[in-house]
Amino acid sequence: MSTASVRRPRPINWKSEAPKPLPDTLTFEAQPKLPQLPLPSVPDTLSRLKETLKPIAWSEDEFNAVLKKIDEFGTSQAPELQKHLTERAKQNPHWLEQWWDDGGYLGYRDSVVINVSYYYGFDNSPSHLSQTPISRAAGITRATMLFRQQLKQGLIKPEGTKEGPLCMDTYRWMFDCSRVPGGGLDWSVSHGKAGDKGDSGHIIVIRNNRVWKVDVAHKGRILSTQEIERQLQLVVDNTTRTYPGVGVLAASNRDVWSRDYTELSSNPTNTKILEAIHSSAFVVSLESSRPSDPVHHSRALWHGDIVDGVPTGLQNRWVDKPVQFIVFDNGHAGLMGEHSIMDGTPTARMCDEMLDALYNPAFDHGTSSDASSLIPQPLDWHVSDATSQAIKKADKAAVELIESQELGYFLTSYGKDAIKKFGVSPDSWAQMIVQLAYRRLSGDKRTGATYEAATTRKFYKGRTEAIRVVSSESDAWVKSMDDPHATPEARKGLFDQATKKHISLAKTAGQGQGVDRHLFGLKMVWKQGQETKDKPLPALFSDPVFVRSSNWVLSTSAIFSKHFPVYGWGEVVPDGFGVAYMTGYEGG
Repeated sequence: MSTASVRRPRPINWKSEAPKPLPDTLTFEAQPKLPQLPLPSVPDTLSRLKETLKPIAWSEDEFNAVLKKIDEFGTSQAPELQKHLTERAKQNPHWLEQWWDDGGYLGYRDSVVINVSYYYGFDNSPSHLSQTPISRAAGITRATMLFRQQLKQGLIKPEGTKEGPLCMDTYRWMFDCSRVPGGGLDWSVSHGKAGDKGDSGHIIVIRNNRVWKVDVAHKGRILSTQEIERQLQLVVDNTTRTYPGVGVLAASNRDVWSRDYTELSSNPTNTKILEAIHSSAFVVSLESSRPSDPVHHSRALWHGDIVDGVPTGLQNRWVDKPVQFIVFDNGHAGLMGEHSIMDGTPTARMCDEMLDALYNPAFDHGTSSDASSLIPQPLDWHVSDATSQAIKKADKAAVELIESQELGYFLTSYGKDAIKKFGVSPDSWAQMIVQLAYRRLSGDKRTGATYEAATTRKFYKGRTEAIRVVSSESDAWVKSMDDPHATPEARKGLFDQATKKHISLAKTAGQGQGVDRHLFGLKMVWKQGQETKDKPLPALFSDPVFVRSSNWVLSTSAIFSKHFPVYGWGEVVPDGFGVAYMTGYEGG
């Protein structure tokens, strides 16, 4: 990527410019055999939609009104829209990919911090490793570079389930790339190179807001932990004062960031820094915070600390990178991930394997040899008056955003073993608990639309589908829990029905037969064609019950890692909650 390309408009084929996965390697061998994402039938989708809306409607009149609009849509506009969508599916290997990239993420204009980006908090280093923050950062760096090397050589074992292999396409966006702000639509740029064996590259290290380029490979080998640690120590020793917090600009509203980015990149020195950041394998943020409890650890990763009214954490990061490790001065650590180009499961797997390797006493820390001449390179921004003012505005916006958030943490006294004794899926158990908690917390006793991510990676380039968790069965159980006349036996019966329904909904979504992505596709067809013919948006899409059903007041998902004592993300709507949970632990 040339320096000039840092400032170019969004390329039409930005995604195809990234190196293609290698089908003749272990990692990507199943890619050509994966089925395409299916296109559900209109009657099936509308039937499922009706079922999901019943508990969301506030009255029978509301429900009957939306049913009428669904039927009208199904017999009038939907067949023609489906016809165009079918043609699109025939002409594209993934009918949803481009629309979802833009509609789900790259067209989102609010800050990616809080609402989009996610974090994983790591457990403490084992006693056989040095406990200094610099040592921890060096170990994480070397172990991640080794994972990156294995990935680039196609030696990472592909993921799969009992049903078959999962798509590995997004793994190629894990390293050497960055999100780029654009007016109205962002994009991602990859600096991955065809044929790269992962034995070269640099990282970006940020300390006290100062950006450093650190080479972590030399003459065809990844540097040893000791060699990396020496360079990181030089970074710390030579960054004793605080530098302008340019990093906070990337945490702004995306259109604001796009304008600030244009100003920033108008200076040749800054374009070179941006290129170095974009092309880095990943970012390591060395922060002075010392989180000591799960809530502070979470917040320090999620959005960073505020010190004397300044968002010191966000000033010291580059939130457009898919992989950014954060190491605090007390040795606590974690990852902050940019979500647009890849979902959390690949980075969770990477962190798991990286930490497993690093924590193994037999881990290969490498041997120091001829890299003593490598010196980290400071990359100091040219900060114009306009950029200085932009930083002040971004600081203020970031503080307001951070202070608008609340975060809670709860650890149960039991684990998945105890749940399974009741013959219930731990995930379904957790989802029902969330429903009950929200009903009691909301006060108005109304059901809130709930999104749970279901992976569709069994399909080529599949990402996610929405599990519409709320059902008539879950609603009935939740109501029973506050009904003084309901017996324990009745409640248990309703709970069993609710959890079975949840499993059914999850399986349907995982098969690519959910409600939301198909309706999104039909709406996109209308936007691209019907709108030009002065035809109004189908009434269904503005119906209050329909709109309420996808106003995700509960944005939920689960992963499991024995290395993550904390993890999470924020709400996706102003009055909502981001609910991260983990049900994989044994116990009680």
